[in-house]
Amino acid sequence: MEREKLIKAMEGILGERGVIHEREQLRTYECDGLMNYRVIPDLVVLPESAEDVQRIVRICHEEGIPFVARGSGTGLSGGALPVESGLLIVMSRMRRIIEVDLENMRMVVEPGVINLHVSNEVAHENYYYAPDPASQSVSSIGGNLAENSGGVHCLKYGFTTNHVMAAEIVLADGEIVNVGGGKANDAPGYELLGAFVGSEGTLGIATKVTLKLMKKPESVRTLLAAFGDLEEAGEAVSGIIGAGIVPAAIEMMDSQTVAAVEKTVKPGFPQAEAILIVELDGPQAEVDSQFQRVYDVCETAKASEIRIAESDEQRALFWKGRKAAFAAMGSVANDYYVQDSVVPRTELSKVLKRIGELSEEHGLQVANVFHAGDGNLHPLVLYNNENEGEGERAEALAGDIVFACLEHGGSLTGEHGIGLDKKKYMPKMFTEDDMNTMQLLRCAFDPHHLCNPGKVFPTPRLCGERPGPWKMHPIQKAGLAEMF
Repeated sequence: MEREKLIKAMEGILGERGVIHEREQLRTYECDGLMNYRVIPDLVVLPESAEDVQRIVRICHEEGIPFVARGSGTGLSGGALPVESGLLIVMSRMRRIIEVDLENMRMVVEPGVINLHVSNEVAHENYYYAPDPASQSVSSIGGNLAENSGGVHCLKYGFTTNHVMAAEIVLADGEIVNVGGGKANDAPGYELLGAFVGSEGTLGIATKVTLKLMKKPESVRTLLAAFGDLEEAGEAVSGIIGAGIVPAAIEMMDSQTVAAVEKTVKPGFPQAEAILIVELDGPQAEVDSQFQRVYDVCETAKASEIRIAESDEQRALFWKGRKAAFAAMGSVANDYYVQDSVVPRTELSKVLKRIGELSEEHGLQVANVFHAGDGNLHPLVLYNNENEGEGERAEALAGDIVFACLEHGGSLTGEHGIGLDKKKYMPKMFTEDDMNTMQLLRCAFDPHHLCNPGKVFPTPRLCGERPGPWKMHPIQKAGLAEMF
């Protein structure tokens, strides 16, 4: 379809205010949080309902136009990067809270609802939504669903997939389906909801999500412990988990991260090579008992200072310092590249040592802030993109960190997804058979690969994994192979 005709067709569905087609305005959407890659979309549309999304996707299906769904654009792996000659479907107008059902501890929301707004909506009734990525004040539920987002409290309570009960999805051909159990905790048949969560927008677009709510714990206690090096802090983490304690959160920051945070939000953290924030929650008697054991473990691991949050305000200040870490890096570096790999907790000290070596080898600084309890690393490679070749060196260093994590039994991603950023590393972790099996699932939902093409899987692949409108693969055209 010609562009002008497509604009008219979209305006027919959404009105002129729902369609963005001027180049200057389209540049607002040329990247997500991974700013190394930029593509200006052909057109941006802003639906207000599931029916709008359905009508848009049906036109894309009929005309072979690739499309990408985007929430708040805070993703860090290029998952919401537009595709050339494609449509960007921005879900920010779909922010309605549809139903709050405290008797069944659930809430039904549209995908553009901001994560933190879910907890705020039910806070007066002492309920909350557990997954809390650092970006929770700006990231959307739809984006969290696509990336299976985690957060500081996911050590104890699990990731997004553990807190989504059902979803309404618009498939690549425009059909609307429902997956999951809804008010019931489970549904018969294949676990399609589990397949959809974390599929990075390659299986369809969520237009309605049913979330699990949780009752606030009776007691919450938080401490901050400072250490002379990362290894001592790592020993404290192993000691806490080895004692049979599962904290709500264990977060670690190195000295560079602490310095950046002190420069910006000024939480008053002690100067140290490593800082741990440990939080316990649950019944008061249990928390009090375990809290003393955590304190003792930190002392045994040679903590130079231990501070206990004596009020909600002080606890909030601890977390303000931790959650501002990414943004604070802007005060010490022009640019930074966020890596997101996972290692077994017992390998943390070895991998952190290797990251230090790689930092020296590549001549670039790396700041570490991460979810220590579940081994989810977030090394931040600091660089200046204005210096010729430094951006490429930063990306190469980030890749070497991925290899180091895989060598120690780790995984490519913890909570930020594969997206465009790490699809080239997929063959390092998965066999050809593994990826073919994943493609079979994807092709079952979207045989023409119109839905967020070019992400997750390395290219080219037989299923037509290429940007732009779908075209028959030459091998298939020659009758030598069939599409799945």
